[in-house]
This record gives sequence, C-alpha cells and structure tokens, in this order.
Amino acid sequence: MNLTINDRAILINAIRDIPDFPKPGIVFKDITTLLSDGEAFGVLMRHLHERYASYDLTHVAGIDARGFIFGAALAQMLGVGFVPIRKKGKLPYTTVSEKYSLEYGVDEVEIHIDAFATTEKPRVLLIDDLIATGGTAYAAANLINKVGAECIEACFVMGLDFLSGQSKLRELVEVYTVIGVD
Repeated sequence: MNLTINDRAILINAIRDIPDFPKPGIVFKDITTLLSDGEAFGVLMRHLHERYASYDLTHVAGIDARGFIFGAALAQMLGVGFVPIRKKGKLPYTTVSEKYSLEYGVDEVEIHIDAFATTEKPRVLLIDDLIATGGTAYAAANLINKVGAECIEACFVMGLDFLSGQSKLRELVEVYTVIGVD
C-alpha cells in the first residue's frame, strides 16, 4: 500500500512546476505531465487501486474537473460507480449545492440529488488532484453526506502541507494524500 521510494520519485518527477501561475508568487503544480507519462500515471493508479480495493466502496466521487480524471479511472478499476461533483450550473438534473469560501469570495459545488439513490448504504471515496485550503473538498464531502451517502475518505494526489486544508477537512472525514508538498 505504501509507495516505494522509486515510485514516489517517478510521481514527483512527473509533476511540472509552473512559477508565477496563475499569479506572481504562486508555484502551480501541473499534473498534465503526470497524465501524459504512462509509467507515472500507471504507478499512481495502481497505488490507488491497491489502497482502496479493500474499502468496500460503492462509488468514487470526483471534484470538477481534475478529480474526474483520477476518479473515473479508479472507479472503473474498482468496479464501482463514478459520481461527478461539479461547479454550480453544470449538472443537468435536480441538484443539492454547498457554498464555500475562497480568498476572494464565495463559490459553490453541486451533486445530483439522486447520485446514490440506487445503492443501499453507499460508501464513497472523494478524490481530487490537490488539496490546498480545503474549501472545495469540505463542501464536496458535505454534499456526499447530504444526499444520504457516507464519505469514507478524501484522497488527493498532492497535498499542500503548509496550508490548513487537510486539518480542516479531517474534522469531517479521513484524508489521504499520495504526495505531500512542503
């Protein structure tokens, strides 16, 4: 279940740093290079599959939009359903929404009201590429619980350990990050 030193190096080396994006002083962690590297993407997905194979999950929920990539792939590997959690106004059916604070205002995510309706006692893994301040993830985990499912754990490819997002989210659900960034 643990990454080997070599596997960890493969993942870290496959993530590109983009300085001063989207604004000066920010170092953006670009996962598109990990996705385009077949070896690195395979290492990541095998690791996630191994970790979650015994969790008795019924669904994986991915946060818009990069969480869709990892979530859909993992759901298929685990043989469970995938549920998208999207930004407001992007889902076509009746939704439940949750607002969260940003450094510059408020945003909102939604889930279909019946996302887990066909499953008795749904057990859901929440997944995204990165956790920073944790607002989006906290809102997403709340949504999963609001529609009658149990959010078992929140998983992130990267965690910005120097921010408070993981500790805030741990008030609601267990948190796992594959790679911590200081």
